[in-house]
Amino acid sequence: MTRKVTKAIFPVAGMGTRFLPATKSVPKEIMTLVDRPLVQYAIDEARAAGIKEFIFVTSRGKGALEDYFDNAPMLEQELRSKGKTELLKILKSTDMESGAIAYIRQHKALGLGHAVWCARRLIANEPFAVLLPDDVIAAETPCLQQMMEAYAETGGNMVAAMEVPPERASSYGVLDVSEDMGSIVSVKGMVEKPKAEEAPSNLAVIGRYILSPSVLRNLNQMRQGAGGEIQLTDAIAKDIENSVPVHGYRFRGQRFDCGSKAGFLQATVAFALARDDLRDELSRYLREMVQLDKAAE
Repeated sequence: MTRKVTKAIFPVAGMGTRFLPATKSVPKEIMTLVDRPLVQYAIDEARAAGIKEFIFVTSRGKGALEDYFDNAPMLEQELRSKGKTELLKILKSTDMESGAIAYIRQHKALGLGHAVWCARRLIANEPFAVLLPDDVIAAETPCLQQMMEAYAETGGNMVAAMEVPPERASSYGVLDVSEDMGSIVSVKGMVEKPKAEEAPSNLAVIGRYILSPSVLRNLNQMRQGAGGEIQLTDAIAKDIENSVPVHGYRFRGQRFDCGSKAGFLQATVAFALARDDLRDELSRYLREMVQLDKAAE
């Protein structure tokens, strides 16, 4: 019987340099896909999976991110007085209960493993989830919810995984698979950002994890790994050595890398086309643009 997962860590300390100059004053995590910040997609996914406690690992300059989750009584009153009930409902859906959110500072940019380790005292001895808001996943059943259902059967550690072209393996943590059971694979090793010719598979880890507290104990002893950073994959791989099972989960859905400009734009188009109020106008515009490109060839 696996223990229920109710806590999640959101590492949001990055400076978002790929989105300068916007991120000079706006945290990347509250940049919007259509009309919702990146972080709201991650929060909604976590809520759907049963998460009750939300731990944000932040850094200097993230005040606007913290303010986003505060109540806005003046704005609520304005909407209420003007009878804008639909907008009021949308606004209220972003509210978080008092005490549900905690903020931890990561003072040095030492990698994802270090960011997760910073939240160790709030996790204590419980299993926990990690969600990277840069990875936005469009899915009928939210990705973390899919993983929770699989985790109830496997226990141990679970990472979301997807197949990538071999030449892109060097951008990811890559799984060394011992047994492939379809949506779930048993993992015998993990390699962070291997050279393409040295990758043990083309199954890459993306930003959703369900982890045992033993991973935090491993991080206590971690040294810098690939890229000079403390790698979360190294701490998970250490659990394999200690006979704690690790599984990869092939989620159902489409992942967008919103840490890149191209991925952010692709996600914006995809999520807009999924909306009844935007689909027709945007589709018409995109068709016109394609026709102009063809005419220019």
